[in-house]
Amino acid sequence: MAHPVTAWRLLAIAFVAAACYGQAVTNGDDDPTAAQQAVPAVPAPARPLNDSSVAAKGAKEDAFTIEEEGAKNTTDNRFVFYSKGKMISPWHEIPLFADDGNLNFIVEIPKETTAKWEVNTHDVGNPIKQDITSKGKLRFYPYNIHWNYGLLPQTWEDPGIKNAELGNITGDHDPIDVVEIGSAQLETGGVYKVKPLGVLAMIDEGELDWKVIAINIDDPKAAMVNDCADIEKVFPGEFQKIVEWFRDYKIPDGKNATKFGYNGVCKDEAFTMNVIKETHEAYVHLKSGARPNTDELSLI
Repeated sequence: MAHPVTAWRLLAIAFVAAACYGQAVTNGDDDPTAAQQAVPAVPAPARPLNDSSVAAKGAKEDAFTIEEEGAKNTTDNRFVFYSKGKMISPWHEIPLFADDGNLNFIVEIPKETTAKWEVNTHDVGNPIKQDITSKGKLRFYPYNIHWNYGLLPQTWEDPGIKNAELGNITGDHDPIDVVEIGSAQLETGGVYKVKPLGVLAMIDEGELDWKVIAINIDDPKAAMVNDCADIEKVFPGEFQKIVEWFRDYKIPDGKNATKFGYNGVCKDEAFTMNVIKETHEAYVHLKSGARPNTDELSLI
């Protein structure tokens, strides 16, 4: 049986309306001191997404294609997005919401792999590239990540916005991250429709680095999970595994264990959608020029 319409779908509809009319999305519970002014409309994506996943292999003609360029295992290796022969940015030109109200999730790192791929926010076209260490080497996790990992397009964690509930820490300069807990290994550069279930407030070296917990809508268990409580019922212990993985993954490199806000609990879907709303608004302010581009990010 289909699950009733949830808060995140209702907020998705509000987002679409806001994008059409250039208005901020707010609700009665928002702190007025933190409210943003009206948000400029986000330009429509270059091409629509018409499938639950558009990956490098078998990309739909009317969407976009992804080409792997540069020699493998070198710093030149990258995944570049194209539409009608023109390079496009996955960060800017793939919409946050699909036309059915689900979220679009861009995969950077497939589950059970170690190469730390990421959308490069400084390069023109924002290709997906493997991160580089301070010594100029390709960056790898010390062990496999057990979930598909990536980001939500058209979001940004603004380093100029303080979170009063978490000691006034600020955003980490990047699009918001996603931990997708489905059973299938997804592809680097693939774009998949997901639904958000909760969010973890990770504090990485003094910066706020939200981790949205989500599931691919085509996963066999997707209909069974809609919130944090469902994660524990359907995937017992999975959220705690996520917390422990992100807590410990930098220790082998000689760094301290990562910390978490809100005592490391899974914040519910309504809270999650508010976080997504705020990071989308921050993105729109950045992209429109209302917020100075002090990080010198590529906005094309």
